Order: sequence, then C-alpha cells, then structure tokens
Amino acid sequence: MSEHPDADARHPGARPTSSGPGRVLIAVYAIFALSATARAGVQIATSFSEAPVAYLLSAFAAVVYILATIGLAGSSPGHRTVAWVAVGIELVGVLAVGTLTAVDTTDFPADTVWSLYGRGYGFVPLVLPIIGLWWLRRTRGR
Repeated sequence: MSEHPDADARHPGARPTSSGPGRVLIAVYAIFALSATARAGVQIATSFSEAPVAYLLSAFAAVVYILATIGLAGSSPGHRTVAWVAVGIELVGVLAVGTLTAVDTTDFPADTVWSLYGRGYGFVPLVLPIIGLWWLRRTRGR
C-alpha cells in the first residue's frame, strides 16, 4: 500500500489536505488571503494613522491566511505543520480580536477582518478555522 506524500512516521496513511473537499477549503483560504491583503494594504497606505492597531491586525490576519493557504495546499509534513500552526493562530486571533472588539469598541475605531468574530465577512472568519482544524485532523491518518 503506497502512502501519500504528506504521510510521515507519526501519521501513517495521512491524506493530502488538498484532496477532495480540501480544494474548496484552500480556495476559501486563498480568497481570504487576497481580500485581507488588499484590505490591509489599502488601509495602511491611505489611513494608517486613524487606526494603526486595527490595520496592523488586518495585515497580520492576511499573513495568517496566506500561510494557511500554503500549508493546506502543500503536500509535505512541513506544509501540514504550517497549516496546523496558521489555522490554530487564526482561531485564537478571531476569538481574541472578536471578544476585544465586542467588549471595547473604542480601542478599535476601524474594523479588522476578525472584528466582532468576522461579522463584516458573514462570520466566515469564525467558522473557517474550525473547519480547517477539523479537516487537518480528518486527513492526518492514524
């Protein structure tokens, strides 16, 4: 029985994260990577002084989405590790920023991708890392 390229000694039989429904997940992450990067770029270039923390958080979210996309699309154990870390950071980030923006709106005069748990994006930023972590676990093998 041949193993997939991203299988390793710790997880024999691991399936590529880019197979089957993983392709849709990667596409959604890629869209978020592009949109968050564009949003942060425009915000930082045009009005950084108005809300530097919010705009830097948007840029951070963009980097996280880029890394998650690369990790999920890759086929090596290293890519899988990048995906686990990026998606984990994404979940912590959206929960932390979502809570902070719900509790104290004065510290965040402008929205980030993760503000109010991703309300501006239909709460997809809240659901996406949960699905991502589930998919990584499901494809990890034994």
